[in-house]
Amino acid sequence: MEELRLQKYLANNGIGSRRTCEQYILDGKVEVNGKIVKELGTKVVLGKDIVTYQGKKVESKEKKVYILLNKPIGYVTTVKDQYNRDTVMDLVKVKERVVPVGRLDMYTSGALILTNDGDFVYKWTHPKHEIEKTYTVTIKGIITNEEVEQLRSGVDIGQYITKPAKVKILKTDEEKNISRLEIIIHEGKNRQIRKMCEAIDRKVLALHRSKIGKFSVKDIPLGKWKYIYP
Repeated sequence: MEELRLQKYLANNGIGSRRTCEQYILDGKVEVNGKIVKELGTKVVLGKDIVTYQGKKVESKEKKVYILLNKPIGYVTTVKDQYNRDTVMDLVKVKERVVPVGRLDMYTSGALILTNDGDFVYKWTHPKHEIEKTYTVTIKGIITNEEVEQLRSGVDIGQYITKPAKVKILKTDEEKNISRLEIIIHEGKNRQIRKMCEAIDRKVLALHRSKIGKFSVKDIPLGKWKYIYP
């Protein structure tokens, strides 16, 4: 996610000049995530950290935008990548400072929302809101009904037992020795779908997030995006 120096964030959003905002920070008038910050080198994560000045939340003055991207394989979900790999920001060119809402790993395609609305980011990433995410998963081998029930009930993915999931078989192909599933979860653990399949000794061959919440990428070509309205 993109970071910005605290004094620049304050200045960009109408609190005062950069120098004035630096003095406000030194005077203890600025809080980040509920804690007073007096260090001028402090950086805030756009769309995540909550900044207040004299007890009042500092809202971004940019127009709120919400973008639904159909991410292709090969792009990392970050604003900047230390290894200079292609990122989702190479696909979404807008004047606003948007950030990804959650993550999709480099080898997973599909629905990814980007926005400059911090409250939206919180709502759509915090587990308590239980936003459903729908995946199409191709695995090696012919899955059994017992294995489907394991996924539905919850499996151990390493110090964590997954919550009940919605799972249905979309297709099996004995000639190709593959099964295609639809899995719907509302959690967001790192590489969760892949780990769930590993837990039943099934290798994931392809993974696509077709829908997040009410937003589907069915009609969006890979690598393309559109504005959405929550």
